[in-house]
Amino acid sequence: MIQTLDILLYIAMGIVLVILVAGIYALFRGGEFGRSWSNRLMRLRVLVQFIAVLIIVAIFWLRGVFSG
Repeated sequence: MIQTLDILLYIAMGIVLVILVAGIYALFRGGEFGRSWSNRLMRLRVLVQFIAVLIIVAIFWLRGVFSG
């Protein structure tokens, strides 16, 4: 179970990185594309970061439960 969560954490962190780079690109590109996508991508990044934090909390909790 913990190994599965570790893999999910790495996937979530990779998704956060991709969304962050895309959001920064949209922000600096400007124009109509920047206005419509930069804010949307940054909100999506915050959501995925929240999911990654929940996975981290689950990993710590499960390691504490199974180690003691």
